[in-house]
Amino acid sequence: MESEHIPVDKDGSINLQTLDPDKIWYDEPLLFQKPEDRSGICAVTETLPLHLLYSAYLQGVFPWFDEAEGEPVIWYNPDPRFCIQPEDFHVPKSIDRFLKHTPYTYTMDKCFERVMEGCRDAKREGQNGTWIGPKMIKAYCALHKAGFAHSVEVWHNGELAGGFYGELFGSVFCGESMFTKESDSAKSAFVLFARAFFACGGKLIDSQVYTDNIARYGAKNISRDAFLRLEKEYLSKPLTADIKKSFFSKQENS
Repeated sequence: MESEHIPVDKDGSINLQTLDPDKIWYDEPLLFQKPEDRSGICAVTETLPLHLLYSAYLQGVFPWFDEAEGEPVIWYNPDPRFCIQPEDFHVPKSIDRFLKHTPYTYTMDKCFERVMEGCRDAKREGQNGTWIGPKMIKAYCALHKAGFAHSVEVWHNGELAGGFYGELFGSVFCGESMFTKESDSAKSAFVLFARAFFACGGKLIDSQVYTDNIARYGAKNISRDAFLRLEKEYLSKPLTADIKKSFFSKQENS
């Protein structure tokens, strides 16, 4: 396929108004080197532009750094990788029961930036501060506007009660972060989304590194090489149905 230039404004920034999410190709691919050890660090940059963020995810790489501490942008490709595949997906009985009588309303892509802010502000055991700073929010909001990053929102009495966000490339979903303000809000949203994703032909949910929360849904550690082989295969396979339509259908049938 022929390379195409990314539309840019006079100041060199990407013009999101004319950006075609299906045609982000480069004359010079932005390639990341394979990490030399299991720490997964494969690059360090000062900036976090859209074209680099997009290129990174196509290679199994993601940014993770502490902006508040003045760290540069650190790019990771860890080994092992924590993922959910369709045959391993499991819904805990407690969440299944909860969804039959959920008091919440669920939406997709209604307020992406607010979901990121909710994840930023969430208090997490064993963590002091957050990796979601202004630079990350700006970059992922640009990726959202380009059509690749998505949010799932949970509402209760008109207020945002929880949610999560991530990126969708082909039949791979890369989960980033979630937050909960009310009981089981994010958990139930994730189950609805995962059911819809796999029903639409989704092949892989990448959770990056191990967490107890995602382990309950059947996620397993796989080697970095295995993950990269799967990602390469699935990136070229689009979903077989509209994820948003399926997501709302799963709500009605839960």
